[in-house]
Amino acid sequence: MTDTQDYGAEQIKVLDGLEAVRKRPSMYIGNTAESGLHHLIWEVVDNSIDEALAGHCNRIRVTIKKDNSISVEDNGRGIPVDMHPTENMSALELVMTTLHAGGKFDHSSYKVSGGLHGVGVSVVNALSVEASAEIKRNGNIYFQKYKRGEKVGELEIIGTSEHTGTVITFQPDPEIFTEITIYNYETVRTRLQELAFLNKDVRIYLKDERTGAEDKFHASGGIESYVEHLNSKRTPINTKPILISGEKDNVQVEIAFQYFDGYTERLYSFVNNINTKEGGTHVAGFRASLTKCINRYATDDIIPKNLKEKMGGDDVREGLTCVISVRVPDPQFEGQTKTKLGNSEVKSIVESIGTDKLTIFLEQNPQEAKKILTKAVEAARAREAAKRARDLSRKKGSTSMLMAGKLAECQEKDPAKREIFIVEGDSAGGSA
Repeated sequence: MTDTQDYGAEQIKVLDGLEAVRKRPSMYIGNTAESGLHHLIWEVVDNSIDEALAGHCNRIRVTIKKDNSISVEDNGRGIPVDMHPTENMSALELVMTTLHAGGKFDHSSYKVSGGLHGVGVSVVNALSVEASAEIKRNGNIYFQKYKRGEKVGELEIIGTSEHTGTVITFQPDPEIFTEITIYNYETVRTRLQELAFLNKDVRIYLKDERTGAEDKFHASGGIESYVEHLNSKRTPINTKPILISGEKDNVQVEIAFQYFDGYTERLYSFVNNINTKEGGTHVAGFRASLTKCINRYATDDIIPKNLKEKMGGDDVREGLTCVISVRVPDPQFEGQTKTKLGNSEVKSIVESIGTDKLTIFLEQNPQEAKKILTKAVEAARAREAAKRARDLSRKKGSTSMLMAGKLAECQEKDPAKREIFIVEGDSAGGSA
């Protein structure tokens, strides 16, 4: 073995502090392309949303500055600034400069928290050429500045305030984001609007100082408004979205759905505000409850015979627009992009809540229930008709290979009624 292949203790490297983040940024934010760049914003905004979920924040401001730096401000409690009991630094400095430091590991501070990678503001700090934190707390305004993850100066008091809150400002490092450092306003806008729908008590403001563009998001109707927004250019079948909500074993479930006159299913699912594009156990639970409830309702004595039909999952979801939002204390994500919920217990919880609430709705709203059932029955019959057509086409295809070209297939199934016609010429065969 040559010297270049030696593997001993001297080859073991230790990356101190946030050096590991700068060395392998994709491990923490997915990639260093456009999605990774925007992920820096999501990490900071997620902290503000977590304050809102804990009941301490109802306003968030995101500003894209002229130099393409980002500022995220909230009116939450403010990151603690007192000295940490064991780390010999302020809690703020610890949160900003140390991996896996924060209040989310303690459920007494946050029952649930968002963030797909959950890496926190320290990673944002590490991947920024400059960053700063301004904290309003204890009647004072505290400030500290950082450069590529390292503090530039000590925590200082720069003023007084009777309010509380946090302002995090950062400038993405071009040494890390070599492909792109320019933020896309529409990408930021879409995600913030989504968060406003999912957190109906929060007002979110967005401003782009580069162009002067501004937006304000506040959806008091929550995910019901989200479904209406998604169906705004479609013709709904049921009057307004159906809302299902409940809580069991600390898992909070909220589902809104509405049928429209189309043929596709449009389902959006979220766990702690994370978009679970690959679905997961919460989606499986809802789908199971929907299929079960509609099939059970179809067997009711009050349902006309022409609407009694055995329906599959695809039938009851045809033309469905649905938003599922669950809050899970310790979510487990699976899939290639870690956007699929894997907690097995969540399926039974969502299915139980969905079945109970949807059963009550169908019984109490017979007119709306009939519209939904009619839509599902039509889908089931169309599916069966399409299957029969495929089967017939395949049968014709297989028999045509065995029959002479001048022969036509017999349509009569009863042998006693079958006849054979012998005609002279192709034209005469058309009337036989």
